[in-house]
Amino acid sequence: MSWDAGGSPHRQAGRRSGRSELEADRLPEVRELGELGWVLAPEAPMWVFLPFVWPSHARTWVPDRSTRWQIDTTTDGSGRVVEAECHPVTETEQETQEKDASADLAGVGIPPRPSGRLWLLRPVGGFEDLDAVLDHLCAQAEARGVPVGLSAAFAALCAAELEAAADAAG
Repeated sequence: MSWDAGGSPHRQAGRRSGRSELEADRLPEVRELGELGWVLAPEAPMWVFLPFVWPSHARTWVPDRSTRWQIDTTTDGSGRVVEAECHPVTETEQETQEKDASADLAGVGIPPRPSGRLWLLRPVGGFEDLDAVLDHLCAQAEARGVPVGLSAAFAALCAAELEAAADAAG
């Protein structure tokens, strides 16, 4: 298990450079990798550790050239949206989010992730897609009495299950 801190990005990323106004899932390199069976790692905080424990042969990354967008809305007295404004999340806000992610990782005994990466995963074992793998991990946790959520116990269970699935696939 590692973040592959010294590793290189997927070769699909080599043809692209510079910041993009596109969201992560709309970047050309991410869409191309999607055609090859790669899926962006989930962004939910409970899965922040997932690329760290995912088998290295089924994990890759590309530089994060994306823009994260925030939508601010104003409502009237009845709760109806009367104004909406979309703007990029600032660098400061992104740094705060990354610090929060690092604190979450430290809380479960995992080192901080390298910044500036979009992680992509492929299903391991006999699972059809990433959602099936995540469903399996949650089901195994529930069956073993491990609370599903960001914890050292859940991360360890996921690591063991992913390793077993990868080994079973050969």
